[in-house]
Amino acid sequence: MYCLVSKRPAQSITRPRSSGTSEEPSPHRPGAPILMADSGYSSCQERWIGYQCNCYFLSSEFKPWNESSDFCASQNSTLLQMDNRDELDFMKFNGYFYWIGVTYSANQSAWVWLNGSVVSQKLFPLPQTANTKNCVLYRAKGKVLYDDCQSKNRYICKQLT
Repeated sequence: MYCLVSKRPAQSITRPRSSGTSEEPSPHRPGAPILMADSGYSSCQERWIGYQCNCYFLSSEFKPWNESSDFCASQNSTLLQMDNRDELDFMKFNGYFYWIGVTYSANQSAWVWLNGSVVSQKLFPLPQTANTKNCVLYRAKGKVLYDDCQSKNRYICKQLT
């Protein structure tokens, strides 16, 4: 998989020669998009982790769900919304739980992402009925639990690039 990275001004990018002993310039058209392999993706801002064409911020501070969501928004991102359980494989050795962008909607009688779409039970097996004051915490390997949204927890922001 390749990631489309922002357009850059005319410059040369260095990359190792096939022998790996020195570097050679790699010219590209001025302003042309640059493609990068996702494993080496690194156009994220400082303290963010680049993985599978997205940038993630794993907080070390504890905040209630709403404040976590507000922080993410201030960084042009959202609390984590996932498409698959393998999305965060880079976290496999992380044992912490983090707020993600899931709450319970009484109107839909379902757990929903911030964008209003219903969370797939295949992605996260969550109880069918829940308290609207609860939000979802995520831990690597697809483990989830829910807690009062006013509780303070770490959080994950996701920024699409």
